[in-house]
Amino acid sequence: MKWLIAAFILVPTAEIALLLYSGNQLGVMPTVLLILLTGLGGAYLAKRQGLKAWKELQIRMSSMETPGNAIIDGLCIFIGGILLMMPGFLTDFAGLLLLFNGPRNLIRPFIVKWIYNKMKKGQIIIR
Repeated sequence: MKWLIAAFILVPTAEIALLLYSGNQLGVMPTVLLILLTGLGGAYLAKRQGLKAWKELQIRMSSMETPGNAIIDGLCIFIGGILLMMPGFLTDFAGLLLLFNGPRNLIRPFIVKWIYNKMKKGQIIIR
């Protein structure tokens, strides 16, 4: 919970600082256009990647396979899309990392380990 409070304070502060710096260096209109382009591009990429993950999940479920990685990929794509639609450069960078397979493959073992630890502690119950 402490990291969540820190994230709600530190991330917006860093985003505002970067936006102010960008506004001073590039100008107001280029900064606003950059924010709009990343939002629209992020929505497009998230939709495309999300549909791809959804199809993979359907294929796995229809062939009675466990959907493990497909669910994690779908969740990462969803969070990445949300981050890309938020104004700011840090959230855009984090969102882009979550949308592409390479960085997701690096992040996935940490997510699986986190879920496994929650299951061992009884905080997540699968029936």
